[in-house]
Amino acid sequence: MLGITLAILLQVSAVGDQPAQYDDAFKTAMETGKPMLVLVGTDWCPACVTMKQSIMPRLKRAGRLSGVVYTEVDADAQPRIAQRIMSGGGYPQLALYRKTKDGWRRQILIGVQSESTIQTIVDRAVAAQEEEAGKLEVLPVSQ
Repeated sequence: MLGITLAILLQVSAVGDQPAQYDDAFKTAMETGKPMLVLVGTDWCPACVTMKQSIMPRLKRAGRLSGVVYTEVDADAQPRIAQRIMSGGGYPQLALYRKTKDGWRRQILIGVQSESTIQTIVDRAVAAQEEEAGKLEVLPVSQ
């Protein structure tokens, strides 16, 4: 019985640390207005594995992705979604989408990225998103 309980707890904790599925992440970004960060890669790409298993989890554990909606897309399993997101060839690609008054703006980074580079683009996107949201606030009419 203890073995089954432990197995369930491990499975639940592993699932809780997984990135959101693309459709769920997209829906959340649309509803909340948060920037969306998408890692597109494959299982056979060493650079993608480094990003998926090392760099992105460290950022997530440190709370550095809390200002964005984060998800991953496997280009082999989800080729249509990957093609829509990617900018040309090469893996991995990190796409950051930010909502503006003129629609969604995309920034792409290709190849393995350092934690500091990712943190910089996330911080800039979150700050720009907050600034944009501030401009859209409805101010009360004075009497």
